[in-house]
Order: sequence, then structure tokens, then C-alpha cells
Amino acid sequence: MQRQIIVVGLGSGDENQLTLGVWKQLQAADKLYLRTDRHPMIAMLRNNGIKYESFDKLYESHSTFEQVYEAITDALLALAAAAPTPVVYAVPGHPMVAEMTVQLLRARCPKQGVALQLLGGESFLDQAFLSLGFDPIEGFQLLNGTDLSVHSLNPQLHTVIGQVYDTHTASDVKLTLMELYPDETEVVVGHALGVNGEEKIHRIPLYEMDRLTDYGNLSLVWVPRSNQERARSRTFARLHEIVEILRGPEGCPWDREQTHRSLRRNLIEEAYEVLETFDEEDPEHMAEELGDLLLQVMLHSQIAADEGEFTVLDVIQTLNEKLIRRHPHVFGAAQADDAADALANWQEIKQEEKRSKGIDPEALPLLSGIPRELPGLMRAYKLQKKAAQVGFDWPELDDVLEIVESEWEELKEAISIYSHKEQHEELGDLLFSVVNLSRFLKIEPEEALADANRKFFDRFGYIEQQLRLKGKRFDQTDLQEMESLWQEAKKVLKIDNT
Repeated sequence: MQRQIIVVGLGSGDENQLTLGVWKQLQAADKLYLRTDRHPMIAMLRNNGIKYESFDKLYESHSTFEQVYEAITDALLALAAAAPTPVVYAVPGHPMVAEMTVQLLRARCPKQGVALQLLGGESFLDQAFLSLGFDPIEGFQLLNGTDLSVHSLNPQLHTVIGQVYDTHTASDVKLTLMELYPDETEVVVGHALGVNGEEKIHRIPLYEMDRLTDYGNLSLVWVPRSNQERARSRTFARLHEIVEILRGPEGCPWDREQTHRSLRRNLIEEAYEVLETFDEEDPEHMAEELGDLLLQVMLHSQIAADEGEFTVLDVIQTLNEKLIRRHPHVFGAAQADDAADALANWQEIKQEEKRSKGIDPEALPLLSGIPRELPGLMRAYKLQKKAAQVGFDWPELDDVLEIVESEWEELKEAISIYSHKEQHEELGDLLFSVVNLSRFLKIEPEEALADANRKFFDRFGYIEQQLRLKGKRFDQTDLQEMESLWQEAKKVLKIDNT
């Protein structure tokens, strides 16, 4: 006779809801094994003289639920191997709803030559639909309270969260829900739904969820579906929908007219506005500007979608796959002990990606891969840095200083005797040499110039402020007075910044 395990569901806890087939199987079992005896149906088993053995002791000898479930599965397979008759295993609710031991048995029984039979019982979901009064056809998801992620939440679906065993789990669930839902959102906490005399239903604000003290094995949380903008506005799906509407036939005339080329400067400007917030110590402003930059990504993706090229989901997929592929030390078996190792992995994988596309990295120009559209100082810095990697560089700082001085003299000569074209060229050479100097000093030229710009902005603003205090406009002053105020600003603002 083939070894066999029969799994039966004890239902939601009301003996009147137990199926006849399950009851017959319970009565006929030579030996009944329970995942846990902490269930309302256990009283019926005792009252009818049905003997059983539970695996509750395993919960005490293991530190995680995963270890407990593996241990139960091991024990059941060992029992099946030794028993002359089928092993009957009873679980709360329905065997295929939130029952990890059954999933483990389904995976392992075929490999060990054990036949597995499942007999359904009423799950807690059946009673949730009845007691809470919602129709799952409206959109419904069942989530695990012990492993809840904000990425799984969708406010447009009814959300039932099971396995909320205690106040600690309820607190974790609450904090996760509050990342998406407003604090005062009404949630429903149900205990022992459908069990006569034991059912409790609490309708409370989300922030009070962990103030309840009667959580147990038969507890769940229901978050009703909602179309309220406050919750939806925190989802990527809503952003995607809004951009689609803006670009749609009934959307905004300006947004509909935009192209990749017309939005070119917007993308650059929004990126620089984000950079500006890094020095402000204003997180709200930074979040706003990052949103403006994200909008540019969404608009370009929607323009491509309208033209049948790709969608924002393709953008996300490509990025996710690239991040996983280029971080084998995180998502794979590779090692990276420090940032240098991680960067080396990244660069090697980039080269391999080119080879897979039929591109020989060795045949590419050394300076390829540096975007032409980078700001001039930044591109000069990257070009010089890459050339220096193969030895095309000055050996000492004094050599660089000499080149800067030489370029300065050539510019002065061009100003004296040459045309505007030559002056343009010599000024470019001087700027390029200054970028080289910044590289030797280990100073990012863009950052240095940004600091200089900021300093000029503040000092000029001081001049304007002082003239206004004197009741003057710029057309009522002269360069001498402004120079005096400039020198004053250098002293005053230096003191303020210390």
C-alpha cells in the first residue's frame, strides 16, 4: 500500500460549518495529528472522543515559524513512512489558505513517494466575507501580517491581512499600513469570525490598531477598498494614471504637445534644481524637486508609449534587471568586500553586456561612453580622468600650473592681436587647463564653480539689500559704492557663515 497523508481543514471554528466529508475522515482516523490544538473545533473532537496529537510543542523548540513548519513537515513524512495506514493531518481553516505546512507537503511528498490528499474546510475568508459584508469580486487581496510589505498594498482593493496573532504583529502591520494610508483610516479588526459566542469585530482608526489587546490565532484585519485621493496619491499607479490623462485626448493641451526634444531643457533644469536642494537642509523641498524630476521620466515614457515604442513599465523592468545583474555580490554568489570591489564588478559586467550585443569593448574609442550633453566642466573633467587612466597625464602639480599660466598668456595675446574666433579657442583651452588643475587638487570643478556662483549670488544680494535700505535703486548708485558694499558683504557674510 502506498504511503499517504490526508490533510483536512477544520474550518473557521464553528462546528456547524464543518463539512461532512471532513467529519467522517476525522472519525475514521487511526491517529489524528493537529498543527495546533488552539482552535475552537478542538472541543468538538474531545467531546466525541477523537484522539489526537498536536505539534504545538514544536513552536516552543524553534525560533521562527519557518523552522516550525519545516519540522512539522519532517515529522509528518516520517510518520507516513512508518504508518501502515494513511496519516491524517488537520489544520485550521482550509488547507490551501495561509497554511505553509501544506505547501511544503505539496512540494516534498511527490519526491518521497507519498500520496497527498487534501479535503477542504471552510476558511476564515468565507466568514470574513459574511461577517464583514464585502464582495471580493470588487477587488480583493489576502496578505500575511507577519511579512507585510508596503509594496503589496493597493488601496483600490479590499485588503484582508491574516495571521495577526498578537499586539506586536498588529503594531508592525499598523506601521506598514500607515506608510500608505492616512492615520485616521477606518480599519476593521475581527476575532473568531463566525464562531458563535466568540466573534468580535472592532471598527477603529488605523492609529489605534495596536491598542487592542485581544489578538489571537483567529484574528484578522480588513482595510476596505477606497478611491480616496489621499491614499491613492501615494502609489506609483496613480502617478502613471495622471500622466496618461494629461497626455490623453481630454488632457492638458500643453502636455499633449510635448516631445522628447521640446522637453530636453526641462529635464536638465529639473536635475539641477534637485542638486540645489542638497545644500538647503530642507527635506520637503528636496522631495518636491525629486518629484519634478520623476515627472520628466514619466512624461518621456508616456510620449514613447503614445508612439508605440515602450512604456514606463519597460523602463522599470530594464532598470530592475540591470540593478540585479550588476550587483552579483548582493543578488548572486559574487563577493565584494569594499566599494572598489563593487565598482570593479559593475564595470566588468558592463563590458560583458556590450559583448553580448556584439560590441567589442576593446575596439571602442577610449573616450566613448562620456555623454556629449554633459555640462562643459563636467565633461572636461571626465575626459581628462579617463585619459589619465592610460598614462596621458602630467606627472606633477607644478606641470599643470605651468600649463595654466601658459594658456593664460596665450589668451591675453589673442585678446590683443587675434580675432574673436581665436579668442574663443584660447579661452576654451584656458578653462580646460583649469579643469585639469582642479582634478590634480581633487576638487570637482562643477562643485567649485557652484560654490563660487552661490557666493556671488549672496554677496550681490547683500548689495541690493543695502541699497534698498538706503532708499536707492541700481540706477541711483555707481560702481564705487557697489564695490564698497561688495567688500562689506565679504566680511559680513563670512562672519554669518562661521
